[in-house]
Amino acid sequence: MAKATLVLLHGVGLDHTMWHQLAGRLGTQFDVRALDLLGHGTRPPAPADVTLSDLADDIAGMLEPGTHLVGFSLGALVGQHLASHRPGLLASLTSVSSVCRRTPEERSAVLARLALAAGDFPASVEASLERWFPDATEAPNSVVAQTRRVLLGNDVQSYLNCYRVFATADEGLSLELPKIAVPALAVTGADDPGSTPEMTHRLAGAMPDCTAVVVPHARHMLPVQDPEALATALTSFIGEKINVNYP
Repeated sequence: MAKATLVLLHGVGLDHTMWHQLAGRLGTQFDVRALDLLGHGTRPPAPADVTLSDLADDIAGMLEPGTHLVGFSLGALVGQHLASHRPGLLASLTSVSSVCRRTPEERSAVLARLALAAGDFPASVEASLERWFPDATEAPNSVVAQTRRVLLGNDVQSYLNCYRVFATADEGLSLELPKIAVPALAVTGADDPGSTPEMTHRLAGAMPDCTAVVVPHARHMLPVQDPEALATALTSFIGEKINVNYP
């Protein structure tokens, strides 16, 4: 029996390599495919007027009907757009560390991070790493170093174009969330200061068939910090909701 397809979408400024640890834990159950968003990895730069719809349409061309989609941060917003506009492509949607319906204060905070990136990109990279890995015990030095290399390797203008989408697209997307009918999971870390547990519960409450999971002691980079917990949440969700029989 062929394995179900599981597609992984990274966050802004990152690439498919962030999923290495999770993919290794899911490869026996799924055909795992980690894709790069437009403007990331080896993909072409994202233009100044790029929209969430553009990013989603680009990914849609790489998906087969019946895909289990897992999106992290910006990738989660892309997944939600696809679930709303191209539901026939998805068997399920998992949003990891996703924002949802930012408050004015939350919007101001992310726009301040965008302004920092525009004014001093290297400083914004270090600020991101401090938010994601404030405790040296949370991730090996090699993981932090690799994350820094990926972030600094971005085309800065392309990064800013995509970060603008991440910082603003949830406002319009909030109107589409009630239309998402595919089974969904929203999961984040209990200590994530940006994609907070409150946002995850907002997201779960906005979609008709969505379950919220909050992982204790984890921050924004949940797929890196606690891939085992995320793998368990994913396999439990897909097994129960979709009745997937794992090999």
